[in-house]
Amino acid sequence: MHVQEWLETIPPIAVYVLVGVVIGLESLGIPLPGEIVLVSSALLASQHGDINPYVLGGCATAGAIIGDSIGYAIGRRGGRPLLAWLGKKFPKHFSEANIGLAERSFQKWGMWAVFFGRFVALLRIFAGPLAGVLHMPYWKFLVANVFGGILWAGGTTAVIYSVGIVAEAWLKRFSWLGLVLAVLVGLTSMLIIRNRARKAAAEQSATAPEQRPEPVAVGD
Repeated sequence: MHVQEWLETIPPIAVYVLVGVVIGLESLGIPLPGEIVLVSSALLASQHGDINPYVLGGCATAGAIIGDSIGYAIGRRGGRPLLAWLGKKFPKHFSEANIGLAERSFQKWGMWAVFFGRFVALLRIFAGPLAGVLHMPYWKFLVANVFGGILWAGGTTAVIYSVGIVAEAWLKRFSWLGLVLAVLVGLTSMLIIRNRARKAAAEQSATAPEQRPEPVAVGD
């Protein structure tokens, strides 16, 4: 059963809660398919009047902002031991190579890494906890988090819902293509980041000293 077909079997209030919770947990640092759930729900809203797209977008936005904020607080308190623990629990996502790439992105781009990271599957998971670990000033994190969450969650909902309205008859027969497209985009971004992470890790291991430097606060 596809995600959208399963969503059709539950009441609208449960869809709102599910979207907010899944996106919130993903933003907090737990690898979950938040984008797929959001795309599926927006498509469902375009075909069934029971689901309000504004409420759906609001729940997705709230989940993104709150989840990232909780992740920031956890990362700020847990520090690097938290990243080590996450690496053991989720080795594919929180590997040393992926963490190193994300950390360099944060140190180079600061709050923009939080903003644009919302649109990249892997960075969407890293943004909150890593910003806390690197001691990014909270006000900078909050601004980037709020605007990034609104643009990503609200924008995704609006675009997918509009496409569903315009092509409702077509999507009723081939709605799975939207899910396939979302999965392909997510996998492609993951592969690109993973390849860059491997190259960066190889270069770092060849040039960097054995002793790891102390973390540097971002954006101070």
